[in-house]
Amino acid sequence: MAREALGSLWQGVGERPQTEGLAEETKAELLLRAGTLSGWIGSARQIPGSQEAAKDLISESATIFETIGLEEKATEARVNLATCYWREGAFDEARVTLRHALKSLGDLQSEQRLRALLGSALVERSAARLKEALRIHRESEPLFDESSNYALKGKFHSEYATLLKNLGLSENREDYIDQALVEFTAASFHYEQVGHKRFQAGVENNEGFLFANLGKFAEAHQHLDRARTLYQSLKDQGGVARVDETRAQTLLLQSRDREAERFAKAAVQVFA
Repeated sequence: MAREALGSLWQGVGERPQTEGLAEETKAELLLRAGTLSGWIGSARQIPGSQEAAKDLISESATIFETIGLEEKATEARVNLATCYWREGAFDEARVTLRHALKSLGDLQSEQRLRALLGSALVERSAARLKEALRIHRESEPLFDESSNYALKGKFHSEYATLLKNLGLSENREDYIDQALVEFTAASFHYEQVGHKRFQAGVENNEGFLFANLGKFAEAHQHLDRARTLYQSLKDQGGVARVDETRAQTLLLQSRDREAERFAKAAVQVFA
């Protein structure tokens, strides 16, 4: 576990790491890691107060990094801080934090700029400002094309595909749907390059759902089969259940109600 990697320096969510005697850069790094893990673990386990605890640690980390002149590390901290605000639904605070992060980088092109742009698009999509999210994706696409970070490229194309899918289905825009399919394919490719099977499975599941909504059921089941196989290879029962839920929705669209009920019950048993 990532928390265990910090050993005795950090006891877990809600606890302050042991920073006595550490150099300022090391202290800031420890605060950042503990804060980021607090936010992630707290969100996954629904721990009350976890995002506030995470924000305190990450904010302190950002201040130290900025003081000692490590602006890119300070930006990394601010992007993680914005994620905590986003988890709380505090979209205005997340938006302001990300704008500060981007401004602080100046003309520097870096992975932190890409992370901040991804975060900005996600915040706008979550706030139902879909056209603004679309603008951010379109303007930042050349930067992601130039990146050699396959994981970030995969996340960009996955988020872009999801946005285009939502816009395409809600506005009945065939051009958005066509582009969403291209973006899903790109996302799956990039995740496969770095062996991120879980993320790749999520993309396959989402693409299957899109094909189902288009009435292309053969293609939908092919993608769902791939998603389920990937989750099974990871022994991820929750992921398998999510695919079964999507399969149930697909079968309902096909008026195959009995089969849909079987998959829905299998999914519910995992989440119960």
